Amino acid sequence: MLILGIESSCDETGVALYDSERGLLAHALHSQIDMHVAYGGVVPELASRDHIQRVLPLTDAVLADANISLKDVDALACTIGPGLAGALLVGTACAHAIGFALGKPVIPVHHLEGHLLSPLLSSNPPEFPFIALLVSGGHTQLMRVDDVGQYTLLGETLDDAAGEAFDKTAKVLGLSYPGGPAVSKLAEQGDPKRFRFGRPMMHSGNLEFSFAGLKTAVLSQAKKIQAIEALSDTDKADLARAFVDAAVDVLSAKCLTALKEHHMNRLVVAGGVGANTQLRARLNELARHHKFNVHYPELHLCTDNGAMIALAGCLAAQRDPSLLSQNDPFTVKPRWNLHTH
Repeated sequence: MLILGIESSCDETGVALYDSERGLLAHALHSQIDMHVAYGGVVPELASRDHIQRVLPLTDAVLADANISLKDVDALACTIGPGLAGALLVGTACAHAIGFALGKPVIPVHHLEGHLLSPLLSSNPPEFPFIALLVSGGHTQLMRVDDVGQYTLLGETLDDAAGEAFDKTAKVLGLSYPGGPAVSKLAEQGDPKRFRFGRPMMHSGNLEFSFAGLKTAVLSQAKKIQAIEALSDTDKADLARAFVDAAVDVLSAKCLTALKEHHMNRLVVAGGVGANTQLRARLNELARHHKFNVHYPELHLCTDNGAMIALAGCLAAQRDPSLLSQNDPFTVKPRWNLHTH
């Protein structure tokens, strides 16, 4: 089964070809970071307009790279939610237009399910069941995954997502967008003993998260320093280190609790923050000490991409072949819970 996947939920346009027998054949990605950096965050209208310009050239590039004709594709898969409504409409419209023209089915895909299953594209894919940490700019959730399509929400953030807290901390420290990689890199130079922030909800007795207060703690400490003098590069590095250490402590502790409570020995970490160097190092350390396996997507597949959407669409069709004989109505779902989809 040959699937063409299209992702356009936010600020990356991704297209990929996935074959159920041969695996990932080709994928292409365009990031809008350079366009949005001047605004310090994603501008929805600009994102939608850029998707329109990119999606068809990327599709042509992927087909050429795989040396495959569009008519040879068995089905299309596209992200219909969650995400920015206008951005989602671009990818969905493109998929349905191609599907209508060629008489091919279109498989709707949940964006987070794509992230959740993306480690299956790695050289060391996990087996089911496993615990999954979905951690990105818009989501922080712990899920129990028993099989494709069988997801149980164990806990999620009550306010800011981890990636959102990274971005807001970056603004406090005067770092450029996107904030996550910048804060992580700066933290490597910081003194781990100078500042210590609280670990929000780490001992809450449940698997919920909260990162808004952590971001506020950075802001408060920065204002204390600025009341005396301007923030130096050393100040910024030390604040970044304290923030990253606190965020990583909370995320890793909740993962370990989830594994123990559900008697699992496999953890999957997916989403943009899953590429974070400090988080990976801590989880790898815990995995060695507590004897569990931890799986990540390949680094280039941590951010939004078409490969994960093509894979999710293929696995959904294998689970439910009726998806290949029907087309859902043209729709997008900007707010869509994974565990209820």
